[in-house]
Parts: sequence; structure tokens; C-alpha cells
Amino acid sequence: MVEDMIESSGPSAGSSAGSSAGSSAASSGYDVHHLVASQLAAQEQRYTSNRRQLVDILVDTDGPVTIADILDQGRNLAQSSAYRNLVVLEEAGVVHRIITSDVHARFELTEAVTGHHHHHLICEHCGRIFDVMLPPSLERELDRCLDEQADRLGFEGDHHRVDLIGRCRTCIAAEAAKKN
Repeated sequence: MVEDMIESSGPSAGSSAGSSAGSSAASSGYDVHHLVASQLAAQEQRYTSNRRQLVDILVDTDGPVTIADILDQGRNLAQSSAYRNLVVLEEAGVVHRIITSDVHARFELTEAVTGHHHHHLICEHCGRIFDVMLPPSLERELDRCLDEQADRLGFEGDHHRVDLIGRCRTCIAAEAAKKN
């Protein structure tokens, strides 16, 4: 059932670079770069060449990536510069940081930039992250339930994210092999 919802898995899950499928803003580099520049300007930040390189890398990947994945793209980014710029992009609402149980955070463009709403399956053993899309009817029901709970508690919600934490197929198989 969950496999039917999996749209893609990023390079950290063994896939290679591709495009952000289904992403309306990411379908046009100009639209993404124009939007990112606007969001940075609103934070009184410049859209530098290093920040543009980071955005290009994130546009070209199929899912959340680690800083090591970003640096492996071979675009001559210094690790310290990449971290600093990812923080600025995150603060501007361009990049979303996903914390997993392994030592590396993963990064992806936000839904505001890509126009692509999705959730994550996160393997707590190896740190792989799989992007999943829920059927529209389930998204509507989830929104309804969350809005109901928010209203009950006097909470004003902006958006939702669902991360399912567990073990991926590879880690389950490795665990089973150890027991045999």
C-alpha cells in the first residue's frame, strides 16, 4: 500500500539526479530563480552565485539530499559556505531541512518554491528518505481532521507535514539476514 504512494527517493536512497517531477515552479528554472530571488530580497539577502548553485542542485535532485550529496555534485562549493548558505535559504523559506536519526540532515526545496506537496517516509536506521504523495481525498480528510483539532485548541495552522518514521525495505532485509 505505501509503495503505491512512493513518488521518488532521493540520491540518499540510491537514485541519481533527475528533475523535480510534478513540480510546477521547478519546471521552469526562471520561475524558481525568480521566486528564490524574491524570497531572499524579502529577507534583505542577495541571491549569490553560491546560493544559486545550491538551488540548482536541489532542483536537479529527486528528493532530499545531504550536504555530502550536495558537495559531491562537483560544483566547487566549500562545505562551510554550503552550510551557511543553506541556513540563509532555510530562513528565507526556500529550503526545508529534514532531520533524521542518522548524523546528516537532508535538504530539499520547500513546497512554496516547487509547488509540489508531499510527505516523507524516513528510515530510522539508514536515514533514507522517500517522498510520498497521498491521494487528494486523503489529503482533504487529513486537512479537515487537522483543522478540527487546531480549532478545538485555538491553534491557527498554516500547513502540514507528515513524516512516517520506520525502517526501509533494505534495512528490514539486512536485519532479517542477520537473524538467519
